[in-house]
Amino acid sequence: MSEKAGILVLGWGNLSRGDDALGPLFVAGLQEVLASDLRQQVELLDDYQLQVEHALDLEGRRHVLFVDASLDCKAPFEVRPIQARRDTSYTSHALSPEALLQVYEDMQSHASPPATLLALRGEVFGLGEPLSATAKGHLQAGLEWGLNWVRQTAKPPVA
Repeated sequence: MSEKAGILVLGWGNLSRGDDALGPLFVAGLQEVLASDLRQQVELLDDYQLQVEHALDLEGRRHVLFVDASLDCKAPFEVRPIQARRDTSYTSHALSPEALLQVYEDMQSHASPPATLLALRGEVFGLGEPLSATAKGHLQAGLEWGLNWVRQTAKPPVA
């Protein structure tokens, strides 16, 4: 079995619900602009929602970037470090990133990898709605930040 990439970028959302597609679109956009020398260091995943099975994707990572659309963040996006925490999503079908980190820690009996949440501001989440023009701009700004984050995070640690 090959070694996992040290960095995991995990975006989630519903492509059929307007700006809720920002997470998967971020992953697709990053794939397009990621330089070949970084592709071996970064695994890109997208899904409809976070589930307990995603805890297995966290194994062997040095850092995880979670990416999702948000109505509550400032435009164009907000970034914050996150830590394992039980919350109300912990026992539901879909999890928050913090609850997913907690599932990982419960499974592995050790700390989860360092994690960051990139929340991209969305406005339109109706079923069948296209991505809004505003969200397209937020996505572009988030991709610029994300590419820089990957470059910085992929650098080997200083001894």
